[in-house]
Amino acid sequence: QVKVVESGGGLVQPGGSLRLSCTASSRTFSRYAAAWARQAPGKEREFVAGISWSGGSTDYSDSAKGRFTISRDNAAENTVILQMSNLNPEDTAVYYCAADPWGRVEPRTLKFDYWGQGTQVTVSS
Repeated sequence: QVKVVESGGGLVQPGGSLRLSCTASSRTFSRYAAAWARQAPGKEREFVAGISWSGGSTDYSDSAKGRFTISRDNAAENTVILQMSNLNPEDTAVYYCAADPWGRVEPRTLKFDYWGQGTQVTVSS
């Protein structure tokens, strides 16, 4: 069982930036594909961004494109980062990280086996 943990959420003003981090209990997390999704109150969970195990391939939702950047730091901490900028109130949601050990999941389907508990992002003045 892989435990996924997100961090970095919080309250930010419109136009501000926030950096989310995702780590996993597996020592081979650096070889997992990963993705970020979010769920706002009363809405379904939606895909935000995905990244291949190598970091060489990324994908973004239309709302994230140009404002969010997904990357990975495969140094000691084996972390997947979601850098968010120019945030607006519509970005308010719980953000979840998901891990795919075999790189078989089409990220936009969100059919991942391993999910974190989520981190709250609130954009408000």
